[in-house]
Amino acid sequence: MQKKSILIVVALYILSSIGSYVGFSFASKTPIIPGTTITQVQEEEQESPLSLLLDIDPSEPLDQECPLNGKLFTNTEREAWEKRRPMAVMIENTPDSRPQSGLADSDIVFEAVAEGGVTRFMAFFYCGAQKADLTLAPIRSARTYYVNYASGFNLPLYVHVGGANVPGPTNALGQISDYGWNGQNDMNQFSIGYPTFIRDYNRIPGKEIATEHTMVTSTEKIWEVAEEREWTNMSPERKYGRKVVEAEDWKDGYEGWTFENTPGEKGEVNTISYDFWSGYNDYSVVWEYDSEANGYKRSQGGEEHYDMNTDARVIAANVVVLLTTEEGPINEKKHMQYGTTGTGDVLIFKNGQAIEAEWYKKSRTGELLFKDAKGNDIELARGLTWISVVNEITEVDY
Repeated sequence: MQKKSILIVVALYILSSIGSYVGFSFASKTPIIPGTTITQVQEEEQESPLSLLLDIDPSEPLDQECPLNGKLFTNTEREAWEKRRPMAVMIENTPDSRPQSGLADSDIVFEAVAEGGVTRFMAFFYCGAQKADLTLAPIRSARTYYVNYASGFNLPLYVHVGGANVPGPTNALGQISDYGWNGQNDMNQFSIGYPTFIRDYNRIPGKEIATEHTMVTSTEKIWEVAEEREWTNMSPERKYGRKVVEAEDWKDGYEGWTFENTPGEKGEVNTISYDFWSGYNDYSVVWEYDSEANGYKRSQGGEEHYDMNTDARVIAANVVVLLTTEEGPINEKKHMQYGTTGTGDVLIFKNGQAIEAEWYKKSRTGELLFKDAKGNDIELARGLTWISVVNEITEVDY
């Protein structure tokens, strides 16, 4: 009788274990998509197929300049973004992670090799993300040079999933701690968790994706956490040596780039192409100039680059190819290092034109500037600015 009871208990345990496993597996594979998405502000009066956050009168003029990329928005949107700080979001770019969500509606994108020839994006969301909640995916880890570039934007919310932490010059997590970001603007998934961040294994229908490609969040979820932590537009703090100075608002001390009042004469540079590393064709980039849209349509790895949120083609008003020093791989994790301060050559493509110029960044917290031979700021076109950081010996065909 005792033996029979033991067998029953064992059987029940096994059945319970199997049930739990199946239930957990099903739950973990169920898509949980946070928020809704939206394309860029539509010029024509037409109903958006997506749910909006702001009630904007269709007749409201687009006359408010975005401090990040100069694009013009409504006063309603400006009033929304002025309560917040921009976010700089780490988004991966392996072929298995494509298509990404959110890039088409970003304000600025930095692109560089994360490790072993594989590129990664740091996308800024601010002005273009006020009208609707944007899904952002897949979120990946921090790298030292992205942290350094983000430092020039006056404490943006830095969104990432962990980061490089091998002791040495590429210890991004160590940098974040040393810079004091932990209590000011660091949005690490490790310290926030669910439901702000979720893993969506069915993010790309019909495509099996590994766990590292599944982290999803949204702009409104990030700003909600920031508000709870009082990391808003009115609460940034900047360190000058040992002195901490509270700014009046996020833009205090941030000047930003200069932008054209009217588009310049259109040029005839219709195609731009370059590689990050020779032989890594999955990351080869081609930009095609669309004269009617006055923007550059992006392709990578031989395929047109679309945003998954709305199936919109990624189009940049400015394509900036920043040439700088490249070191690495410098450790067993194949981490890279890029020179982010000082000066160097840069190619700027706008309005179908190619401009040879110089980039300047005086310090980690200094702004990244683009200047002509006389030291004057280059006026950028209004809209998404895409910055590809490449080795200084990279050949750019155009």
